Amino acid sequence: MNRFSLFFLMVMVIQGCAQPPWYGNLEFLGRFPSNLSEVSGIDRDNNGNLWVIEDNGNKDKLYQIDKNARLVKGLRIDNAKNEDWEDLSIANDGTVYIGDFGNNSNTRKDLVIYKIPKTELRKKTPKAEKIKFSYPQQTKFPPKKKNLLFDSEGFFHWNGYLYVFTKNRSRPYSGKTLAYRVPDKKGEYEAEFLGELILCKDQDHCSITAADISKDGKTIAFIGYGFIYLLTEFDLNDFSKFKKKTIDLNYETQIESICFWNDTTLLIADEQSKTRGRNLYRYQIKKD
Repeated sequence: MNRFSLFFLMVMVIQGCAQPPWYGNLEFLGRFPSNLSEVSGIDRDNNGNLWVIEDNGNKDKLYQIDKNARLVKGLRIDNAKNEDWEDLSIANDGTVYIGDFGNNSNTRKDLVIYKIPKTELRKKTPKAEKIKFSYPQQTKFPPKKKNLLFDSEGFFHWNGYLYVFTKNRSRPYSGKTLAYRVPDKKGEYEAEFLGELILCKDQDHCSITAADISKDGKTIAFIGYGFIYLLTEFDLNDFSKFKKKTIDLNYETQIESICFWNDTTLLIADEQSKTRGRNLYRYQIKKD
């Protein structure tokens, strides 16, 4: 190889290494610290503070982060056990709800949402109340493969209720998501069935891994692996009808978290998978 060819090759290698990371249609905001490698839920409070949780196998802690994914503080939650924390929701009054309803094998009978009043968050170790619930449609643990519909990774709070959306694990894959709600008060409930949704029938992208509702209550955001689904013109009492917008992020990682920063901006987080993920992103909703 002559000197010119070697120089040209070196330039190409340097340029290739200098290319910025690819995040598709997402705007990179920051990388979580290594002790937050499995963020499974995110939401913001009315003061603009961001809070996250991690899922199965991690600590019973609620973490505050800044807008660049840097850790501000962690709070161990008393009277709560992280069996499989899958989503986080913060009500308008500042109450925090943690959904411990991960149920990959559809065998759990101890589904619970932890409620942490705003006043408790001022304490070093906030104490949670328990909202226990069950799905009325599930009678076998586990059900047949075609009815593996009772895992969940997404929910939100709205007007006195917690709306829970299941993650489809059926085989063959049906694409169904079941919608439920339970009161936001301490107690034990049979969840109220609100209907089923089919966002699409692609197993790689259609299973819901997080959910949130906009502050004005007009838009629901679901996320799967690489896709956002925005629902409008819906009825929270009956999910048989709605208008859906599908957004391809052109970026696929283990995305597990979504929340509205405001009515036109979404924050999204993914878990670490090999060398990818563990990041916080922003997505600006485009007008039609």
